Amino acid sequence: MKSRFQVVMKSILAASAFALVAGVSATNEIHADNVKNDTYKRIMKTDRMNWGVKGDTKLMGLMNIKTGKLEGFDVEMAKEITKRVNPDAKVVYTQITSGTRVPMLINGNIDAIIATMSVTPDRQKVVDFSQPYFNAGQSILVKKSSKYHNVKELNTPKARVLAVQGSTSIDEIKEFAPKAKVVGLQDYATALTALKAGQGDALTTDNGILYGMAAGSKSLEVRGGTFTKEPYGVAMQKQNPKLVKAVDKAIDDIKQDGTYEKMAKKWFGDVKGMDWKELAGE
Repeated sequence: MKSRFQVVMKSILAASAFALVAGVSATNEIHADNVKNDTYKRIMKTDRMNWGVKGDTKLMGLMNIKTGKLEGFDVEMAKEITKRVNPDAKVVYTQITSGTRVPMLINGNIDAIIATMSVTPDRQKVVDFSQPYFNAGQSILVKKSSKYHNVKELNTPKARVLAVQGSTSIDEIKEFAPKAKVVGLQDYATALTALKAGQGDALTTDNGILYGMAAGSKSLEVRGGTFTKEPYGVAMQKQNPKLVKAVDKAIDDIKQDGTYEKMAKKWFGDVKGMDWKELAGE
């Protein structure tokens, strides 16, 4: 038979255990409420919006060595979106790569990504996207002396195709040219250097990026048109519906008030083979 003391202690322990579990549940619930729209609240409170942009992608996001500043279409889009999300916010740029951008966003190092990032179902499981702001498509960049003219001709074991790790380009090229040998490199600067050095027969990624690489070059050209659709979107942490809504509205306003057309002309108007009028996807 249990003593009265044992019965009382058992009741106390049971009550304590229940309280502990209830406390944990309550704490988790409060925490879940707090993280909703956390990024949006921080942007509005601090008057600061930190964007992840590329620094090695001419026309889209490139570090100008002479000025020490980032420039390109994505860089200007970030500035215009920020003005419409919070007119008082300072725009901060953090350089990222295709491989580091999502981890940096999830870790809170940046508030949003605008870095030639295609909207895909797999990525939508991890981050939330704005509406598309740029219509891109995957293509190939080759030397003008190359015997390869399109992605179909690359579908041979003799072809060596360069791409960048962390981008969708590697998976896509394996689908369209499964026989080719695909080499994943760290960033676009490295991939472009490898192509020029003859370490690959072609470099593949989105046409917007490739046209930037070919711009001003006498030895390189984009060939074969596009073989995928790669709509770019602004990526944000999940549980930030207010920020997604604000960014979507900002993109709409940028397209409607003529700002988008002005920027598209500035960065792509003189690029041979590229139709800047199709970029907005209207």
